Amino acid sequence: MDFLTLATERYSCKKYSGRQVDQPVLDEILEAGRVAPTAKNLQEHKVYVLRSQEALSKFDSICPCRYGAQTVLVVTFDKTNVFVYPGGKRDSGVEDATIAAAHIMLAAASKGVDSCWINNLDPDKLSNALGLPENEEILMALDLGYAAEGAGPMPNHTKRRTLEEMTVYM
Repeated sequence: MDFLTLATERYSCKKYSGRQVDQPVLDEILEAGRVAPTAKNLQEHKVYVLRSQEALSKFDSICPCRYGAQTVLVVTFDKTNVFVYPGGKRDSGVEDATIAAAHIMLAAASKGVDSCWINNLDPDKLSNALGLPENEEILMALDLGYAAEGAGPMPNHTKRRTLEEMTVYM
């Protein structure tokens, strides 16, 4: 499948079958995040793989959006190891972790693994529940698994602005 088809067909799965993603497939998906580009090659992102019942229960106590997935990835970045942009108004942490998370999400789709980007969570509460280091900030979580029967994209999935509405040539 070509990339544009993959990106177009991928959707946020909100109902999982409960089937676990096999470790070799998960390793390939995670590898896509490992090789994602980062500012100054700082590689400040980290991925926590929640698979144990204990870790998933902690996640469920903070976030209502696991949808039955047996794997949740929590993507963080090290706030003390970022490139600060000229002007000092932003740094590379959020964008680098986002690039890694997008690589992971699309790699999952390329392997036939469904996902849902989760931002409906309190990152500080989740960080405390998981016992993450203070220097790490949670960007997001990503459910991973296989869609349950009857699952599919939301009705508005294909509604997109036109290329002309989105693009400005200067």
